[in-house]
Amino acid sequence: MLIHSVSQLLTLTPEPQRGRELGELGLIPDGAVLFRDGVIVAVGATAELRAAYPHEDSFDAGGRVVMPGFVDPHTHLVWAGDRAAEFELRLEGKTYLEILAAGGGILSTVRATRAASQHKLLESTRQRIYTMFRHGTTTAEAKTGYGLTKASELRQLEALLKLDANGPLEIAPTFLGAHAIPPEYADDPEGYTRLVCAEMLPAVAAWWQQHANGRPLPFVDVFCETGAFSLEQSRRILETARGLGFPLKIHADEFDNLGGARLAAELGAVSADHLVKTSDADITALARSQTAAVALPCTPFGLAEMHYTPAQKILDAGGLLAIATDLNPGTAWCESMQFAIALACRYMKLTPAQAIAAATINAAAAIGRAERIGSLHPGKQADLLLLSVADYRHLGYRFGTNLVSMVVKKGQFYPV
Repeated sequence: MLIHSVSQLLTLTPEPQRGRELGELGLIPDGAVLFRDGVIVAVGATAELRAAYPHEDSFDAGGRVVMPGFVDPHTHLVWAGDRAAEFELRLEGKTYLEILAAGGGILSTVRATRAASQHKLLESTRQRIYTMFRHGTTTAEAKTGYGLTKASELRQLEALLKLDANGPLEIAPTFLGAHAIPPEYADDPEGYTRLVCAEMLPAVAAWWQQHANGRPLPFVDVFCETGAFSLEQSRRILETARGLGFPLKIHADEFDNLGGARLAAELGAVSADHLVKTSDADITALARSQTAAVALPCTPFGLAEMHYTPAQKILDAGGLLAIATDLNPGTAWCESMQFAIALACRYMKLTPAQAIAAATINAAAAIGRAERIGSLHPGKQADLLLLSVADYRHLGYRFGTNLVSMVVKKGQFYPV
């Protein structure tokens, strides 16, 4: 299929964009893109490609923007229930950590998810998947972490594999057994840390080998934060996971600067996420590594917090900045990367071009898939969006409205 007469074809760069290079869109006016068998064959000007490929089936973009599909590199996609009551408590003045200490927060969702049937879990998650996809997310990372027992965590991994197989959203799974201290171990966080290291991680590796049809191991993540896992506990979990061959991620510095970002850089994690309270020294350590810094602007917005990821410091240091929704039931029930872009422009002071790059090629790097997705270049997967507008800057400028009119995933068209 040859998509032509594109007002602005945003090809981005084949590789991630570091530091102040962020925002290179590779814009081709009156552009065109050709793909076959789900893979991009050529990009260029409409006149050039129509002359070179006169017999291809074609689609007239009608003067609209075409760009890569969004990659959401941090979501908690699989859960049951909701936390609307908790939202009301926060409005009444309770903090996130106070609610968590009282048995709410993550633990509230843990109880609901443990109690849900697999059918209910799949159906509720599938609804969120379709909403994400309609808003332009073509690939998403998705974590477990709402079971906190070996059996319930494996059940979530099983759900993610089924959902990925059924599409249309492509899913990069993450094991987050170290999301919180479960109620059974409320007085023994060390005991739960030992359980994760000695039993859960080996069990996940063995289960994955039997059920994932040769797919690479999922990421392993840990919530390194006050009220969750200490820096030393996080190190033990991640080092154990690395020893078993798992690629690594980390939640770090959402509420306190414990050193999780520096740990991620030291251990070669693919990303460190949240990074609201990250120190200048830790930002420098991240920027000197290959670890992506993933900002989650929907989360401070959802918590009505005033502080966001210090994106400008990360860029000044030469870091690799990505953005994600942090889709979850407690602090950021948001399936739209378009809204994450709008927040990043306002509160992290990114330009629309920078935010788009952070949501595509850099977000792909934050899940280790930049060689295959995140930009429009020959040999890459044909994952792209047709917007309803002629100027890409409407992304960021507008919010609360879906600007995606068509999604193409692996060369297949999905009208919105």
